[in-house]
Amino acid sequence: MGARFVEDAAQAVLATAKELLAKGLVEGTAGNVSARMADGNICITPSSVDYRAMALEDLVVIDPTGEVVEGTRAPSSEKQLHLACYAAFDEVGSVIHSHPVHATMFAVARKPIPACIDEFTVYVGGEVSVTQYAQSGTADVGQAAVECLAGRGAALLANHGMVAVGKSPTDALHVTALVERTAEIIIGSNALGGAVGLPDKVNSDFAGVYQFLRTN
Repeated sequence: MGARFVEDAAQAVLATAKELLAKGLVEGTAGNVSARMADGNICITPSSVDYRAMALEDLVVIDPTGEVVEGTRAPSSEKQLHLACYAAFDEVGSVIHSHPVHATMFAVARKPIPACIDEFTVYVGGEVSVTQYAQSGTADVGQAAVECLAGRGAALLANHGMVAVGKSPTDALHVTALVERTAEIIIGSNALGGAVGLPDKVNSDFAGVYQFLRTN
């Protein structure tokens, strides 16, 4: 079986980019969305274009080395993060980089988001860890993320934000929103004495469900 790709990738990327903004998971022109196409190229949001005004003709298609093959704009400055994820995981069809407030609190504090909710492990795979710090826009960001995304749907980028992977932009957006919601719940639970993790066996069982969903 070849690498997973997304049908109508451009439409899916554009719709998801706008929903990412509507959900408050990014601000301004921050963050980026991409999807793998049937020919192996990547459709990705452009650099420095407001999501509210973004149109299909603003999207950029790059090849697996990062060279632009279609479009008139510059691709996202974080293209190397996206390309590293696709190169490492054939089962990934979409990548979303975002800056959600609560999840980014964990990224800035360099603390993982623990698995305390059943659906979190089912759809994310378990605890979401923090990468080693790497400067934004560099290949090092991608390599650091890949180390944390094996068996996980998301990783926290140290002092930066979050990256999520999925079968499609819709799937990766669901992961992004779920991690942000869980981060907010855990921060709130600290006022009640702190979050209690799921039992190890439950986490293991649900992680198996995540692996099945990720690869099928």
